[in-house]
Amino acid sequence: MTDQYNMALLVGAGLSLLAALMHVGVIMVGPSWYRLFGAGDRFVRAAQAGRWFPALVTAGIALVLTAWAAYALSAAGVIEPLPLLRPALCAITLVYLLRGLLGPLALAGTGRSRRFIVVSSAICLAYGLVHLLGLVQVWGTLA
Repeated sequence: MTDQYNMALLVGAGLSLLAALMHVGVIMVGPSWYRLFGAGDRFVRAAQAGRWFPALVTAGIALVLTAWAAYALSAAGVIEPLPLLRPALCAITLVYLLRGLLGPLALAGTGRSRRFIVVSSAICLAYGLVHLLGLVQVWGTLA
């Protein structure tokens, strides 16, 4: 690895990939992991009943997180520039920050555990701050 890569965005990409892999793990392990990672009772019951929508929604989240990792890698200089790199990275950073800051309010009363709300919000805030640091560092180089 050389100095040309933005370390904050490399870390951000790794964090997004880790989150994507954890979502895939939830699908693979099933209802016990849906519950462990704080999914709402409706999702847990649906997964227990063998319904398709918990896995579909969780796979969708994993795909979005993987795309976000690709955008962070692109902005870090690891892969070629992706389309709409600057606005996409701004949107990704904003979503992570808003989820981190507003998650406790937005998720209250949704059936998710308090632990899930607090822990996932703190994680998203940390992810957002890492992305923000990297975004500020590469701002002038983004198209």
